[in-house]
Amino acid sequence: MVPAAVLQTRLTLSEGEGRRCSRPGGPEERNPMDDDALLAEQLAYYRAGAAQYDRPYAEREELRELLAAVDGLPVAGDVLELACGTGQWTPRLAARARSVTAVDAAAEVLDLARARTASASRAVRFVQADLFAWRPPRRYDTVFFAFWLSHVPPARLPGFWDTVAAALAPGGKAIFVDDGPAAAEEEVLADQPAPAALRRLDDGSRYRIVKVFHDARTLTDDLTARGWSVRIRTVAGNYIGIAEPPTADSG
Repeated sequence: MVPAAVLQTRLTLSEGEGRRCSRPGGPEERNPMDDDALLAEQLAYYRAGAAQYDRPYAEREELRELLAAVDGLPVAGDVLELACGTGQWTPRLAARARSVTAVDAAAEVLDLARARTASASRAVRFVQADLFAWRPPRRYDTVFFAFWLSHVPPARLPGFWDTVAAALAPGGKAIFVDDGPAAAEEEVLADQPAPAALRRLDDGSRYRIVKVFHDARTLTDDLTARGWSVRIRTVAGNYIGIAEPPTADSG
């Protein structure tokens, strides 16, 4: 999920403040440090809402369809899963991998992920870490992340992709799953340090989260410009991407 910063502020916005925010890459340049409080609030949301995390997977057919799609993806070898959450994807990765290292910043969701993967056929190692500060100690054949890219502020995307590239062994692939650009159920907020949305928990508390609605074509163009080879396809209104980083020859 997101960095384990100390701020865990709850949002007290009026209902009328949810509205469309500017698209990433606009004329105003943001300092990456400006989004620290927003990222801390995002982490607080996932920590407080760990018990509710899995509900959409039970309620939404398209998420179950995406989970099933993992079986057709080139997941192989030693796998690094970023922002593993409660481990919805982890057992499916473990079934195809030699080993899985699953990383998340929230202890509460990691506890659920450990329970979910207790009977996994392959070794799964869990790491609690701030994904914006953590650096992989080794390289992996596959780096996988589901519904995480949309939680990365635009100013931090270049650094994030550099981390993914550094984590991949030669010939390795990054595989990612995320929301399509519609995501109509999100209550989008304006005037935030990064594109953001408002989320509510059952106890009535409200939190801001980073929410960047990536367009598949724009994301493809951006990664290609950075030297990546990428293919993105739409599945059940969401998208699945497979990307390979620049090689020494291409750089």
